Amino acid sequence: MHIVIVGAGMAGLTCAQAISKAGHTVTLFDKGRGPGGRISTRRISVNEETLAFDHGAQYFTARGAPFREQVAHWNTRGVVAPWPAAGADAWVGTPGMNAPVAHMAARQEVHFSSHVMGLVPEGRKWRIMLQDGCAHGPYDAAILALPAEQAAAFLGAHDLQMAVHAVAARSRPCWTAMIAFSDRLPIESDILRSAGPIAWAARNSSKPGRDAAETWVVQAGSDWSLRHLEEDAPDVAERLAAWLTNQTCGVSLPDRKCLAAHRWRYAMTRPSSCGALWNRDLRLGACGDWLLGPRIELAWQSGAALAAKILA
Repeated sequence: MHIVIVGAGMAGLTCAQAISKAGHTVTLFDKGRGPGGRISTRRISVNEETLAFDHGAQYFTARGAPFREQVAHWNTRGVVAPWPAAGADAWVGTPGMNAPVAHMAARQEVHFSSHVMGLVPEGRKWRIMLQDGCAHGPYDAAILALPAEQAAAFLGAHDLQMAVHAVAARSRPCWTAMIAFSDRLPIESDILRSAGPIAWAARNSSKPGRDAAETWVVQAGSDWSLRHLEEDAPDVAERLAAWLTNQTCGVSLPDRKCLAAHRWRYAMTRPSSCGALWNRDLRLGACGDWLLGPRIELAWQSGAALAAKILA
């Protein structure tokens, strides 16, 4: 079969990896400029210096045997490394969080900067419509590896039961600030957790394989992010930077080199037990962490589970 996957994050690429190993052809489309999804790494140029921030998921764990095997493979390829500061079982991509996804994407046919707007049935096949008006296909099966809210918009026209699952799995937002300083902040710990409006703050440069520049990622809690969801990014960035500044207890701070914010509308999903969705008659499926829970390992499991359903 020739299968199209909309979304080239962890779930979509895991599904593609298993399907292509079985001898099928897979084509992926993703609206992002590069691999990562919610485990992206943002690079910002400031005065001819490139600063990197893991502005999505901060680390991941490997608890199940299949995913531990996958992580061990990535480790031998040098695309992940342990990060003890976050816990004994914490791993990060190297040199950025998106490294394992980029590693998988390099082995697949992925079209980035390709915003899919429509999924059109054509007999027992599928075509996709891009934002620029171009159509691609036909494909023997279509897979949606998207956040629940985005998947629901596609599924509603074709499979009401799958659409209901997607509508019920609404995500919580997260505002993230990316801050760089000219020198090390007078904060002893590399990680700050659950203080006031903040769910997490970390010295990004403390992760293995990172540059020495003093960079911080500050992520607001979901309740705070929801209350401030529609505020302008520069205003939110200043609010989160002010919170980080307050953690230094009035000590003089080094100059700030960079400040930016990113709004994740679909950050944290509710736990579920669906695993993956597959309509054999329509040859239409869906995978993603919203079908299991808000962890990178669970996104990987969902992609693998959908591939198993298709190959069965």
